[in-house]
Amino acid sequence: MTDAAHERFSVFFAETRQGLLRYVRRLTRSREAAEDIVQETYARTLARGDQVVASQSYLFVTARHLAWNSSRHHRTAATETVGDVDELAGIEADGVSPEEALIAEEASLLLRQAIERLPEQCRAAFALKVFHACSYKDIADQLGISTKTVEKHIARGLRETHAYLRRRYQLPAKAADQPHD
Repeated sequence: MTDAAHERFSVFFAETRQGLLRYVRRLTRSREAAEDIVQETYARTLARGDQVVASQSYLFVTARHLAWNSSRHHRTAATETVGDVDELAGIEADGVSPEEALIAEEASLLLRQAIERLPEQCRAAFALKVFHACSYKDIADQLGISTKTVEKHIARGLRETHAYLRRRYQLPAKAADQPHD
């Protein structure tokens, strides 16, 4: 790399880094992930050198793709199994009676079993909504699907989870749907 090219890249880096970092941080919601993605984006841009015609456009498109890939990788790893639902649901055994802990453990096991029975994408959408309180739009962006599809997955997740719990507790459908006093 010539001194002139090095100087152009340094100026380009200084002019675009903050905006790119803000953009990626919105996509990832993680400062550390955003820093890593921005670094990788600049490395790829630098490697392409003069082949990149619209550098800033290339930069943001590359960053967006890296953020999506990172999100997809983390989402897949997190939803292959539901994992420890106790931890996700915030159930703590400290300060509770053994009976309460046993009931919480049973409820957690049943919920985990119900969720693991869902199809993979439905399970991912349902877990993001229930355990991470993500909006439908955020879930759609993270999974790369439409908001309408997210709505259908959440509805299916609720329907199938409730049906599974009703079957396990042998409750008639009407009794499970009635409000408690």
